[in-house]
Amino acid sequence: MRPRGSWQFEPGQGNRGGSMNNYLLLGACFILGIILRRSGRLPDNAAAALNGFVVHISLPALTLTYVHSLELRTNLILPALMPWLMFGIGCGFFWMVGKAAGLSRSTTGALTLTGGLANTSFVGLPMIETFYGREFLGIGILIDQLGSYFVLSTVGILVATLYSHDSLGRSVNAKAVVRKIALFVPFQAFVLALLLMPFEFPTWVDDLLKRLGATLVPIALVSVGYQLQLSYVRGKAFALTLGLAFKLVAGPALILLLFGVPLWSDWQVLSVTVFEAAMGPMIGASIVAMDHELDPPLVTLLVGVGIPVSFLTLPAWWYLLSLL
Repeated sequence: MRPRGSWQFEPGQGNRGGSMNNYLLLGACFILGIILRRSGRLPDNAAAALNGFVVHISLPALTLTYVHSLELRTNLILPALMPWLMFGIGCGFFWMVGKAAGLSRSTTGALTLTGGLANTSFVGLPMIETFYGREFLGIGILIDQLGSYFVLSTVGILVATLYSHDSLGRSVNAKAVVRKIALFVPFQAFVLALLLMPFEFPTWVDDLLKRLGATLVPIALVSVGYQLQLSYVRGKAFALTLGLAFKLVAGPALILLLFGVPLWSDWQVLSVTVFEAAMGPMIGASIVAMDHELDPPLVTLLVGVGIPVSFLTLPAWWYLLSLL
């Protein structure tokens, strides 16, 4: 039973029409991406250009807006640690299952990266807005920046290197890893937002950042739909099912069990944290996996199938969390 007085915001209450409109927007943009690919009206590298716009403009603008207004509290430490813990659990899980099932190193590495890291920005942020409201976007961005992308840029790159075909005798360049983190634009925006916390943004700056940040939802989902190719399913069904079962069901359930007690007194934070853990596979992780030649067809399927399937599993998680 939920502690009395700990839940002051009921998901979906007072904003059901807006939530439904946001949900329809997600589905429409995803379908438009599929249509654009089939129409051949865009160049083959269109997805890379769309992702580049989101990473360098939309996400930094959203980060500056909501991290700047985020009230830093000690109960936000665990949400920031969630992606690290989930990735660590995923590393062990996929290593053991990979050994038992005789999966190749390439396939195991692909599962570890895409099954262990959630899409906490491109899909996670609009989903938080849809089901919980804009006031919780700051928590999502904190999870994304101090968690997901930080994990990907450090231990994620390390894991990708170890599982890649040419990993033997290849050393990890620590300086290159640090440089990549420092030059990652959304991370720079996160640091800048923290530094600017004592200062209030002018109205025109705040409005500009919100308008630019609003482009994240349509552009990111069009990109995801554009990259979907179902022709790779043959021969990948077991690995695909394994990766999505952990990413969408088992992983979030473990986070709920582990974080339930320490975050019980602040149910809003716990609910959003578990909800973020239940997002589909991370697009950034898929890019790193493919760059290291970790079973590219499987990686494409995990992202292209996992994200639309998460549109069905996420409402189930929200409903479950609202009952606890």
